Amino acid sequence: MNKKIILIDMDGVLADFEGGFLKAWKKKFPHHPHVPLEQRKTFRLLENYPGNLEKEIGSILTAPGFFENLSIIPRGKEAIAKMQALGHEVFICTSPISKYENCVLEKYHWVSKNLGYEWTKRMIVTKDKTLVIGDMLIDDRPEHLGLKKPVWKYVLFDAPFNKHIKTNLRITWKNWEKILNL
Repeated sequence: MNKKIILIDMDGVLADFEGGFLKAWKKKFPHHPHVPLEQRKTFRLLENYPGNLEKEIGSILTAPGFFENLSIIPRGKEAIAKMQALGHEVFICTSPISKYENCVLEKYHWVSKNLGYEWTKRMIVTKDKTLVIGDMLIDDRPEHLGLKKPVWKYVLFDAPFNKHIKTNLRITWKNWEKILNL
């Protein structure tokens, strides 16, 4: 078997960022419009909401507990455990938001609580994933622009806002074994 280094994004791939945001949005701003995930057209939240709601969106993302309390995406934990059991090196490769004060620590807490403490030793936190070495990156972000040309193969984790991307490497946690053929 050819052992691979597999990088797994956290938000939207392992942690239900979208569901967590919508729940918090509806609770904090019940009179503002909300955009269900199925209707999202772009990766960036702000680009999907009408008007100037940057402060409101930011208040949710920077609130204490937001990242730490996201739900786990079903089958993700089992998938990364199986990848490891197959002999691959699996790392969580996640980007913090720019106002990182709560975000970074809470991502570590989330991983410890949902995946186990040992996974905190396999976390890479970076604003530029193109600088990270691996054989593949599984991520829901439609594009990765950075300082380098990525050395990893890009595997798109399926989401409504990335449907416009044409690729044979689009997965969910239901079909990953068939598509990746690890």
